[in-house]
Amino acid sequence: MKKIIIILLFALVSITWGTTWIAMKIAVETIPPLFATGIRFLIASPLLIILSCITKTPLLFPYGQRNFQIIISFFYFSIPFTLMLYGGKYVSSSISSVIFSSMPVIVLIFSSFFFKKKIDLIKKIGIFISLITLFFILLIDLKSENFFQWKGIIALVLALFSHALIYIECQKRCTNISIITFNALPSLISGIFLSIVSWFFEHPNIYLFSKQSILAIFYLGDFSGIFGILSYFYLQKKVSSFYASTVFLIFPLISYILEVYFYKKIFFFYKLWFILPLLIGILLTLIPINFFQDIKRRFQ
Repeated sequence: MKKIIIILLFALVSITWGTTWIAMKIAVETIPPLFATGIRFLIASPLLIILSCITKTPLLFPYGQRNFQIIISFFYFSIPFTLMLYGGKYVSSSISSVIFSSMPVIVLIFSSFFFKKKIDLIKKIGIFISLITLFFILLIDLKSENFFQWKGIIALVLALFSHALIYIECQKRCTNISIITFNALPSLISGIFLSIVSWFFEHPNIYLFSKQSILAIFYLGDFSGIFGILSYFYLQKKVSSFYASTVFLIFPLISYILEVYFYKKIFFFYKLWFILPLLIGILLTLIPINFFQDIKRRFQ
């Protein structure tokens, strides 16, 4: 039963994260990015607050960390998620997912740079392989598509950096904070803030929103925004962080297949051959130091 639960959680996280990027692409077809992100969080926050009440989980961070809760609201939710949707206007969903699959690599680099965390040789090799491969993937995509994609790539990279920096800070400050507490109030704050900003700067016209875009926002807010996050959190409780993080190797492939299906694009095997070394590099950065030692002990 435990193995079945783990498999189901892994599949749910992989499918959720793999479909998120195509949903973002559909959402911004007719809805401005700021407004789409704001509504997404406004849809998710009531359910998270209800979950907080049912589970008797506090909405506020502990005393001394509530300023950081505000920082999370803007630099983990408002800004990066808006940049993701903005980037999705210019970049294909598969490339968006590939960029964000590099999250473990960026977190490792920032941890080494800002907090002097030591990186072993295998992880250094993984960083080198993944960054070089990502560079060539983006370069090839820019040449094969319209060059204006660089706007979306920059937006997605900035969102990636913002998430990575906050994630590193959370490893120090939020170890005892519930995943519901982490998401509920910041989602509400971000939803209100972005909706107000959008109303004055984007002037959204709801009569122009397509049904597909509206459904995509509800999908991002409820299913992807809540069940995806909670599933990954519980998956981390069931298995080690290494095995849980292997979802970063799966969801870009799901995103690519969905893009081919929905947008009737030609399936290029050479793209998979470029993605493969990137995923290998990411895998090497995820492997814990004692991983090979544990394998060796099992065969002795």
